[in-house]
Amino acid sequence: MASDAKAAAKEVQVEPFPLSTLRHSVSHLMASAVAKLYPNVKFGFGPSIEHGFYYDLEIPEHSLEEKDLRRIEKEMRKIAKRSPELVRTSLSRDEARAQLAAQDQTYKVEAVDLIPKDEEITFYTHGDWSDLCEGPHLDRLDRDYHFKLLSVAGAYWRGDEKRPMLQRIYGTAFWTQEALDAHLAWLEEVKLRDHRRIGTDQDLFSVHPEAGAGFVFWHPRLGVVRHEIEKFWWEEHEARGYKPVYSPHVSRETLFAVSGHLENYGEMMYPAMDLEEQPYRVKPMNCPGHSLIYKDRGRSYRELPMRWAELGTVYRYEKSGVVHGMLRVRGFTQDDSHIFCTPDQLAGEIAGVLDLVKLMLTTFGFDYTAYLATRPVEKSIGEDAIWKAATAALGEGAKLAGIPLELDDGGGAFYGPKIDFKVKDAIGREWQNSTVQCDFNLPERFDLEYTDSDGQKKRPIMIHRAVLGSLERFVGGLIEHFAGRFPFWLAPEQIAVIPIREEHADYARSLAAKLEAEHFRVDCMDDPSHMNKRIKQAQERQVPYMLVVGEREEADGTCAVRRRGTRDQAVVPFERVLEVVRDLRSRRSLEVPALDT
Repeated sequence: MASDAKAAAKEVQVEPFPLSTLRHSVSHLMASAVAKLYPNVKFGFGPSIEHGFYYDLEIPEHSLEEKDLRRIEKEMRKIAKRSPELVRTSLSRDEARAQLAAQDQTYKVEAVDLIPKDEEITFYTHGDWSDLCEGPHLDRLDRDYHFKLLSVAGAYWRGDEKRPMLQRIYGTAFWTQEALDAHLAWLEEVKLRDHRRIGTDQDLFSVHPEAGAGFVFWHPRLGVVRHEIEKFWWEEHEARGYKPVYSPHVSRETLFAVSGHLENYGEMMYPAMDLEEQPYRVKPMNCPGHSLIYKDRGRSYRELPMRWAELGTVYRYEKSGVVHGMLRVRGFTQDDSHIFCTPDQLAGEIAGVLDLVKLMLTTFGFDYTAYLATRPVEKSIGEDAIWKAATAALGEGAKLAGIPLELDDGGGAFYGPKIDFKVKDAIGREWQNSTVQCDFNLPERFDLEYTDSDGQKKRPIMIHRAVLGSLERFVGGLIEHFAGRFPFWLAPEQIAVIPIREEHADYARSLAAKLEAEHFRVDCMDDPSHMNKRIKQAQERQVPYMLVVGEREEADGTCAVRRRGTRDQAVVPFERVLEVVRDLRSRRSLEVPALDT
């Protein structure tokens, strides 16, 4: 009884400090260990982050490797025992700068200058090591917790590629060994799902130094996946009254001055190209082009709402340090749409967009959370009254669509508030995805009008929306969500037909022809290699179904069906296979079920 009570008490025990405080403190412990092991280290920033912590360091004449992390961990444990107490002190700005300058901590001197004038300047010290930091931290470093250093990477000081490259050590910490072990297992799963590794293994996409960082080349197998997604996308848009439009990739710079992008988004735009003594820019967004199409002639209230859609490729200058596979790129295709409507139509149009978002995300198997992002403190345009009206319309539309909203205060675009969707993948990670943005400002900037029923000229309201976001980021996320095992309707090859021996190849080819006649993606693997080798190749390519055929199957009109990831085979009439795969495709099912008679 006593032991049960003790176990129950441990179960509900509240940790003395938040996990973020523990991780921040361990980042300081790690930095002090690096200072002991390597001379003349200069320190950058060392915050806690979502799954752990990092510290940026300049270590003269030494480039850290993964093997060095174990040595640093050992020193961390020694320091935690020898100098456990963390002491907070406060200094004036001049005192702090002088102390850090005397230690030749140039990055920390710069950090002092970043602290607002009215904020206290504090240091945390354990043993003989002290760090400029606002905290909070643990009171002692010898508390019961568990940590591990994970990796080393490069990081520009303050994220600026024109500043020095520092060495960044990543780590994590938990209050229990069980939690740490679970997290390390999760990290292994993240590695296995890395879309860059899967992209190489399955011949899906590539990036090339010759083209520059951040530009993705889709290979035929992933091109098939994209094509299926685009077909689905257009099917649903056309059913909802959207019309296709197309806008140029390059326009005069003055277009983006009118739209406000040059002023508010200029650091993300590619430099101007001088053509015939006029500066031109590649487009960072599609909305200015769609505004020009609307403005090309007079519009009547009878035409509204107008729903226009474009799978438009845009270009944004992402710093090289943040470019990452398909997930953070410099050129990408946005599933962009703009709706022009009257104030009375606004909430209903937003609700219609949100219904489409729900359909698309659930079709791909995603759970999601929707956030209402309000006016940013910096870099926004338009009057407060307009922002309030737009924000209220988004809330009303979400209510009509039955979608609860969480608040993202200050997270809106520079031209208007928005609803952002974050999806949760198969291993619990959140991805930024769909967005719906209400804009009263671009119609004003482009002087867009319609003639109302009373004969008066009025401004339309513009809704910006992307259901999938960018196709590159969405498909890269899908690869990781499915771990490269696409559902049947999306799979690059849906079915592999594998004859046991060469004399069964004609029957295999006849089955493949019947499947191809119904537009299934089929690979008839009738080369002379051993059957088991061909099965292995199909498994490695994550083909959902393998139809193995021999003498008995040919005589009976059947096939031995093997699902990917299994060794089990069921002998099934070929007509039954057709029946099942037709159904999976028509429903866009996420399942790859076993086939039986």
